[in-house]
Parts: sequence; C-alpha cells; structure tokens
Amino acid sequence: MRRSITIILVILRKEFLQIFRNRGMLPIIFIMPFIQLLILSNAATFDVKNVPFHLQDFDRSSLSAKLAEQFTGSGYFRLTGESFGSTQAIGELVGRRADLVLVIPKDFERDLEVSGSAPVQLVINAEDGFSAGVIQGYTSQIIADFNREHRALFSAAGAGRVFPEIRIKSSAWYNPELEYSHYMVPGILVILVTMVGLFLSGMNVVREKEVGTIDQINVTPVRSTEFIAGKILPFWIIGLGELSLGLFIARFVFHVPMQGSYLLVYLVASIYLLVVLGMGLLISTVTETQQQAMFIAWFFMVIFTLLSGLFTSIESMPHWARNMTMFNPVRHFVDIMRRVMLKGSGLAEISRPLLILCAYAVAMLSLAVNRYRKVSA
Repeated sequence: MRRSITIILVILRKEFLQIFRNRGMLPIIFIMPFIQLLILSNAATFDVKNVPFHLQDFDRSSLSAKLAEQFTGSGYFRLTGESFGSTQAIGELVGRRADLVLVIPKDFERDLEVSGSAPVQLVINAEDGFSAGVIQGYTSQIIADFNREHRALFSAAGAGRVFPEIRIKSSAWYNPELEYSHYMVPGILVILVTMVGLFLSGMNVVREKEVGTIDQINVTPVRSTEFIAGKILPFWIIGLGELSLGLFIARFVFHVPMQGSYLLVYLVASIYLLVVLGMGLLISTVTETQQQAMFIAWFFMVIFTLLSGLFTSIESMPHWARNMTMFNPVRHFVDIMRRVMLKGSGLAEISRPLLILCAYAVAMLSLAVNRYRKVSA
C-alpha cells in the first residue's frame, strides 16, 4: 500500500513538472478558459435588444410621430432610416440593415380619431423565428401601451363614443412559418465545415513533427508554398464534400429552402475554406504536439461559434462584442449562408462580408507560408 502511494506521488510530481515546463501548455490551462469566460458570458445572451427598424410614415401627423417615438424610446428598437418606397424597405431587410419595417399609412390620425381604429403594418425579418417572435411581442406591447395612453386621453377630453385603437397587421418575411430549423441549419452547416477544416488542418503539420517526417520534408527541394498547397488541397476538397452532403440533408430532411444560388454558396465556401485551412495550418506550425494544436483550435472554435450570431443575435451583444464579431470569419459565412438560402441574396448583397473573407484568406495563407519557412530554416 505504501509502495503504491509512493509510486503515485512520484508520477504525480513528474506530471506536474512536465506540465509546468511546457510553456505552450500553460496558457491553454490558465489563460484561455478565463478569456472564454469573460468574452462568452457577455456575448451568449438570448435577449433581443437594439433591433434595427426602418420607418415609413406616410401620415406625417403628430400621432404618427408619437407612435414612432414609442418604438425608439422603448430601448428595444433603434431607428436606422426612413423612406417612402416599398422597394427601399425591402432593400433594408435584404441587406440586414433592418429587422423590422414600421409602416404607418396615410390618414392614420384621421382614421384613429373618426372611426376609432387605424391599421399599422409591421414587416418582420423572420430568418430567426425565435427573435421574430420576440420582436413581434415587443411591438404588440408597444402598440397596446399606445392604445391605452390615447384611449385615456380621448376619454378625459370627452371625445365621446369611440375610443381610438390601432389594428396590427404583421407579416413575417423569409420564414413565414417561423421554422427555427430554417434559421439554424444554414449556420450549423458553417460550423460543421469549420470544424472539419480547422481541426484536420490544425493537426496536419504537427503530426509530421511528432513522427519525425518533417525533417525529411525540410531537406527536400519542396517550396513552402508547394508544401502548404499540398497540405490544404485534400482538406479543401473534403470540406466542399461535407458542405454538399449538408446541403442535401438541409433540403430533403429539414426542408430548408434555397432561395438563392448554389453556385454562389460554393463560391463563398471555397474562399471560406481557405481561411479556415490557413488558420489550422498556422496553428499547426506554432505547436509541437497534436494535443496542443487540438486545444488551441478548440479555443478559437468556441469563441468563433458563440460570436457568430448562430445562437444569439449579434445586435443584442454589447458594443465591444459586436465590434469583435467583425474579425470573426464564421460570423460572415453564417450571415452569407442565411442571406443566400433564406432571402435569395445575390453577389451584390453579400459583397461586403465576402470581401472580408477574401482578405482573411490572403492573410491566413500568407502567415502559414511564412511561419513554415521559419520552421524549415
């Protein structure tokens, strides 16, 4: 018994010494978990706040202005612009500059005072069925409060028999049945492609180090760019194959519509995979073991996922977290997938996030090539 305890203590001491001597392992153990806790605790929220909304006030009366103020003063909505054409309102929804369009028709105030009722249209972006339901609940509460307030005013003023009341006509666009799977499946497809690309490429070069074949490769006349291309190409093909299978399942199992172009999806996916594979190879060149590579890849994967808008609305995150998401390639690909599949967006509508992914791809591949050159020196 005493011998067993002694052996265990010796092994325990050896393991602690090995851990603390490994400079690459210490940040993984002590720094990364706290960074994740600080960032993700603020970013992972199901609250829906700062919803961007677009106003179309065709009445331009004092009552219509007060109704618009009810929305901006509630703390849930943020006015992004006004217009008087349906085409522009649709453009705001497609471009994700607004998740709600508030349409106040002409003669709103007159109808409210004369007949006692007036219609108001709320056009809600229902890509995310959960958020759309919450937005609809907020708007209904704001309209109900507005009705009570002006009913009391009319009653106190002796307006007589009719009490003004607003009738709400809501229409959910891009996901009329509010199917949550239609919103989630495109995002989950991105996560699956990311995991395959990041983890497989992240353990690629480091495996060569562990088995000792990296030294043999380094003395060959193979250039850094050729080596990186040879490492990336198989996983790039595998990633596109995974995406194809996922799109098939999304269409025929979950019945997620494809309003846009499959060709556009594959174009963006091809560029995005270069980002992920370049990042994985960069991780692989700076680590010494597959275990280290796996931990670092998982660290970034968790942050990328929860800051991507996959589960929670980016607009509801704190301002600093919203700014951080701009550096998250997963966020941009999730956004593009949802726009193309659910809204039918074209190349013009997704040009901004696509350009960001292109810049990311160039940066990641350049860093991976330069880092490998240092290793092979």
